[in-house]
Amino acid sequence: MSLSPPPPSAIAKRLQALAPHVGSTPLLRLERLEPRPGVALYAKAEWQQLGGSIKSRAAFSILSAAANQLGGRRVLDATSGNTGIAYATFCAAAGIPLTLCMPENASPERKRILEWLGAELVFTSPFEATEGAQDAAQELVRKHPGRYAYLDQYSNDANWKAHVQTTAPEVWDQTQGRISHFIAGLGTTGTFTGTTRGLKSRNADVQCIALQPETALHGLEGWKHLETARVPEIFDAGLADATHTVSTEDAYAMMRRAAREEGLLLSPSAAANLAGAVALASELESGVVVTVFADDASKYHDTLSRLA
Repeated sequence: MSLSPPPPSAIAKRLQALAPHVGSTPLLRLERLEPRPGVALYAKAEWQQLGGSIKSRAAFSILSAAANQLGGRRVLDATSGNTGIAYATFCAAAGIPLTLCMPENASPERKRILEWLGAELVFTSPFEATEGAQDAAQELVRKHPGRYAYLDQYSNDANWKAHVQTTAPEVWDQTQGRISHFIAGLGTTGTFTGTTRGLKSRNADVQCIALQPETALHGLEGWKHLETARVPEIFDAGLADATHTVSTEDAYAMMRRAAREEGLLLSPSAAANLAGAVALASELESGVVVTVFADDASKYHDTLSRLA
């Protein structure tokens, strides 16, 4: 039995009660993976927050900004998985009905989690990636504007602002302002865009490197090869001091290294960030390199079984 959504004031209050459980994740030192003695390597363990990934920051920010404008409509967005799980976590707790459009080839674990959390799922072609999911969401809201509130994480400024307000100051404080390089992969681009803006507002000399898949055909779920993909509206190409690439094979190899050398079970995207950070660190004589682990391996059992 479906229940009527609570009034906006109740939704906002319920969301606010969740705020202490979003962000404030630990910064891990990865000494055994540091390629040079003068370069320190760190990563944010983003699965250690409500919602289980770095997307909790953006999803919470987007929902909080929209809470008073929902008007009883269902929240609608396109996702490859992690933002959807964060949305579903917060929507379940706040009593907000949720519909998600996502590629059919999202991991089985993500689909099961979303179903358990009560999200309505609309599957789209695996060959169209998140672009197809976005098109499906836009078509739904065009046909039923009174039913859906389309939040569109790819063009929503609350996405990147979440990282200006939380990720960047956390990284700055946790490194005591010593961070010299920040590197992160591009998906919605919110993490890179917001964290870069937040860090450069503190020290314009911090080098911020965007990381993307080596080729258009890759296995990094949620990541974008910008030369061939639909570029999110929130992305500002002028922010990056450089853009590096990482292969899916290097990401999978780093999953094994991180497990055996640091005791960390990482997702492919977290391992891709780590591979990019290690490669960057190997080019430096000194510095403090920081990346983010978007999530851990708990939603990728099928991937782990294939790598065994």
